[in-house]
Amino acid sequence: MSITIADVAARAGVSKTTVSRVLNGKGELDMRTAERVRQVIAELGYVPSARAVGLARGRTRIVGMLVPSLTWPWMGEVLQGAVDVVESAGYGLLLFTCNRGEESMQQFASQVSAQSFDGLLVIEPEGTLAYIEQLHSRGLPVVLIDDRAKQPLFPSVATTNRAGGEAAAQHLLELGRRRPLVITGVDWFGCTQERLDGFRDTYAAAGIELDPQLVYEGDFTHDCGRKGVQQALDAGLKFDAIFAHNDLSAGGAIQAVRETGRNVPNDVSVVGFDDIPYAQHTEPPLTTVHQPMRLMGQAAAQMLMGYFDGKPMPAEPKVLPTTLIVRSSTAPVTARRT
Repeated sequence: MSITIADVAARAGVSKTTVSRVLNGKGELDMRTAERVRQVIAELGYVPSARAVGLARGRTRIVGMLVPSLTWPWMGEVLQGAVDVVESAGYGLLLFTCNRGEESMQQFASQVSAQSFDGLLVIEPEGTLAYIEQLHSRGLPVVLIDDRAKQPLFPSVATTNRAGGEAAAQHLLELGRRRPLVITGVDWFGCTQERLDGFRDTYAAAGIELDPQLVYEGDFTHDCGRKGVQQALDAGLKFDAIFAHNDLSAGGAIQAVRETGRNVPNDVSVVGFDDIPYAQHTEPPLTTVHQPMRLMGQAAAQMLMGYFDGKPMPAEPKVLPTTLIVRSSTAPVTARRT
């Protein structure tokens, strides 16, 4: 049987409250009494619950993390970045997903009410931002990861989505690609509009207006990449490049192009976004815009750990830069054109 605080109290001839005060270093105690309690703890091999000690000290030493789903391609990188920082600081991580919709959020809310964690890291599940802002206004420290251009009322970590779109466009223009097909992400995501705006404005600055018929609204899936290409081909539209708003849809686009007998990158050059591990294993390997997802997780967790150590939260979002990674899916225009 496990040793309890009651066992320690009985052996030492003191109350459970006295044992608790010794464990937590609270209040003034007779030195001989405190020493006797510590000796009994050592003799019995009593190990106090870390959670119980934390609560007694007014802190759980647990960080909550709320995410939409673990199936998102880059989610593991963000989680690992956060965990690296949290565990190094001696905290644990309590993870919540929204896989079951309202039921999941009710379970999360119950843990909030139970004060099960000291602060919260969030990758916003759809439709929850107002609730998260409410939790923050009530005193729960919150940091949002990937703010999707929403500028929340609490600290956040973001990346340069617009600059990433600009870099993709500039690269394709330098290769002589003048008729790009754009396969966007989900329309209501701020990052989708930022990537599209950066890409479109860079082409406009070069005197080239994007053909509206060559802008296909996708949903960040492999299948939408295939459908975007097929829709353009069915409509008889010509294009010599593709900018997909994530690597999965870029992979689907590459597959669809190659199935028509066209060559990637010579007939159609393809650029993705994210730089997930999959990008290195498409055929050919994918040129893409790298998002520093692990660094974003680390930065968000560092904000929270700093707050616990008495440092103020930053007033402005922390923005980490994207980087264009050039691989074999892009090449200069040749005599063959789509």
